[in-house]
Amino acid sequence: MNKELELTPNRVVAYLGKPSKDFTKADIVRYISENGIRMVNFMYPAGDGRLKTLNFVINNAAYLDTILTCGERVDGSSLFPFIEAGSSDLYVLPRFSTAFLDPFAQIPTLSMLCSYFNKDGELLESSPENTLRKACKAFEEVTGMQFQAMGELEYYVIAPDCNLFPATDQKGYHESAPYAKFNEFRAECMSYIAQAGGEIKYGHSEVGNFTIDNLVYEQNEIEFLPVEAQDAADQLMIAKWIIRNLAFRYGYDITFAPKISAGKAGSGLHIHMRIVKDGVNQMLNGSELSETALKAIAGMMELAPSITSFGNTNPTSYFRLVPHQEAPTNVCWGDRNRSVLVRVPLGWAAKSDMCKIANPLEEYSNYDTTQKQTVEMRSPDGSADVYQLIAGLAVACRHGFEMDNALEIARRTYVNVNIHKKENEEKQNSLAKLPDSCEASADCLESQRAVFEQYNVFSKAMIDGIIRRLRSYEDRTLRSEIGSNREEMLKLVHKYFHCG
Repeated sequence: MNKELELTPNRVVAYLGKPSKDFTKADIVRYISENGIRMVNFMYPAGDGRLKTLNFVINNAAYLDTILTCGERVDGSSLFPFIEAGSSDLYVLPRFSTAFLDPFAQIPTLSMLCSYFNKDGELLESSPENTLRKACKAFEEVTGMQFQAMGELEYYVIAPDCNLFPATDQKGYHESAPYAKFNEFRAECMSYIAQAGGEIKYGHSEVGNFTIDNLVYEQNEIEFLPVEAQDAADQLMIAKWIIRNLAFRYGYDITFAPKISAGKAGSGLHIHMRIVKDGVNQMLNGSELSETALKAIAGMMELAPSITSFGNTNPTSYFRLVPHQEAPTNVCWGDRNRSVLVRVPLGWAAKSDMCKIANPLEEYSNYDTTQKQTVEMRSPDGSADVYQLIAGLAVACRHGFEMDNALEIARRTYVNVNIHKKENEEKQNSLAKLPDSCEASADCLESQRAVFEQYNVFSKAMIDGIIRRLRSYEDRTLRSEIGSNREEMLKLVHKYFHCG
């Protein structure tokens, strides 16, 4: 077996003995026939950011071949707000590379993510997945490089309080059991996600933990590895679906909502990015950030105000993006700095062999750590449509290569201090601010929409729909009106609890 496939938790990959990107229809048919699979599920993201499901019983080999080859019709007007009922039929066709064994189905079931096609058999211009595909294609055509991404998926688990080994309020970061109550649940989620093809980096408990009305709220995070951008979005979608389904089985509640209580840690969906050419990470020049990385950062600085329209899509998003917490409020970037919008994480640039130091019996590893360097956008949250969000980030990074003054913008927006501290108030005031409401984000997207529509990446209909939805919240002054009023905040939380 290919060494890269050794120890793979993906059951379909392990059985077929090939990477998922090489799966063919014949492979899918073989796996189904040789593993007693009795049902096939088609799954696809809709306008609300969630996966939808269409179930098929495998009647016979001919019918299986039909659905795998021709897909099926669905009602687009029930899935997307921009599709009219009078011409609503769409096709959904499975992408074989996404096949995974459903871990929750009593009847053996193989699931696959799908692409949308219009009546003429063309990829649907305004589908989230195709928008991301077009964004990555435009990025590669302009730069000659590939855009990769990965997400940090934060969420709260809510369950009855057992009153034993209480965690310290807002001190749950990387806590161990028994103070962290849901480590085993998270580990089981990670196992299922990995079996479904998710390339996971690690998981841990996060800062947020508190008790309200005899319910314990514990924040957790599952972080992924950088992969091709479309794969990154697919993995996040499947991960959310798995976490929710497993929680349902345990009787827990789950929320990816950006804010669930005043004064408590909100949940983000930080996106890390790297740019690759011929399989080599281009983010570093020696131990310093490369011009490639700086241009990508500059593009994100330029388009940051409108990226919130993809990454922060309901009113509670803007109760997380407030000063003096770890969520960003200003358009700036920095090294290892959690008060900025785009952070350059610690990147293994030290010259010492830490493995050798920690383990004296080891030989020197000479491991190439440059592959690990990414940059992280910290504003998005779990309300995002992950395909639109990562597509928007790909557009922004591409735009950096098209700006004559990209390196100047990168230099001007760099900060190396905590801008939320009082002594740095002057620096903070000199920086542009992120929008403070859905309506303000819509205004920013309207003013910058031409960049996103360039190369036909985002369709006009999609941009119009996003702007219309954001403005429908009428929340321009909501944050100042509610302030830290816990009762009013909880009303909003309840309304948008199951966002994304």
